[in-house]
Amino acid sequence: MTERIRSIIRFGLIERTEHFLLLLSFTILAITGLVQKFPENGLSLAIIRGLGGIETTRTIHHISAIVLILASIFHIFYVGYKIYVLKRPMSMLPSLKDVQDAWGLFKYNVGLSDQRPAMDRYNFGEKIEYFAVIWGNLVMIFTGYMLWNPILTTRILPGEFIPAAKMAHGYEAILAVLSILIWHAYHVHLKHFNKSMFTGKIDVEEMEEEHPLELEKLEKGVWPPPLPPAKQRWRKAIIYLPVTGIIAIFLLTTTYYYFTEHTAITTLPPRPVEEAYVPANPPELPTATPAPDLAEKIPKQVVWGEPPQPMPVQSHLVDEARADCQACHGPYTYISPAPLDHAEYANDGCTDCHLPAKEVSQR
Repeated sequence: MTERIRSIIRFGLIERTEHFLLLLSFTILAITGLVQKFPENGLSLAIIRGLGGIETTRTIHHISAIVLILASIFHIFYVGYKIYVLKRPMSMLPSLKDVQDAWGLFKYNVGLSDQRPAMDRYNFGEKIEYFAVIWGNLVMIFTGYMLWNPILTTRILPGEFIPAAKMAHGYEAILAVLSILIWHAYHVHLKHFNKSMFTGKIDVEEMEEEHPLELEKLEKGVWPPPLPPAKQRWRKAIIYLPVTGIIAIFLLTTTYYYFTEHTAITTLPPRPVEEAYVPANPPELPTATPAPDLAEKIPKQVVWGEPPQPMPVQSHLVDEARADCQACHGPYTYISPAPLDHAEYANDGCTDCHLPAKEVSQR
């Protein structure tokens, strides 16, 4: 190779943007998803608190899912455009040569062969990882749809699909994270740091080791393949763009419908504790004379070692404005109603047992 050719353009701006969106959305989904799968773990609790609570964590998870779904839809149409309109070969499809390359690389690694198998633009390992991403995205997207809108889902499918979707969603997430941390990290970052998805370029030495057949095509000038004539490309674009446009509208409309249905069961925040409302002029209610056995029916608060003490009520004093206890605390009122067996008690007998809390604490 000449000195001026030390690197080769491998990926364009669109491919690198797709990879960046996949990297970003997957990382956020993994973090916000695993903390929900293991909510009692100390690290999960710290992350949830750091993100602002469980509802904020779920919102971030949902937004990242939308980004992943939109990027997946775009990737489908972009691959179709390259294959149908630009007539690029389907170099990512598995073939018999991939099986032969895998066996040849195994023999080379264990010392049974002295020659490393020559691989084309995408080797068998990259194809396995690519289709693993496709499979994982399909499982996560469909099960995520179901978990996001369980009520809407059960209008179409039996209810047993919801717990099944939850299990599949969680275990597929763990499998995907382990695959990235073990398989992808080793082959792309540890074995040799492949910067082509960030810079778009790859070193010639790496091409000679990983993709010698593609390097040979580049040197012969047969790769990338020439574009079809402009008239033929335009004619195919007239067919491809309307068809894919209709499919894209359907997918985006369906996605928007699921995103805005809001039938998921959300976590309700705890109800705040507020002061009870006391009317300024409580209504006057008829009172009855106390029963003869009033002393026997009044419940007492007994503390071990001390004489019985009157039971305190709300922490407010009984003044002229709040002298009518039954206006607020009668058996049929809305503020701390008394038991039904107190229905015949009069107001002047309430403070015999129920002293204000402040007075009780001073005794």
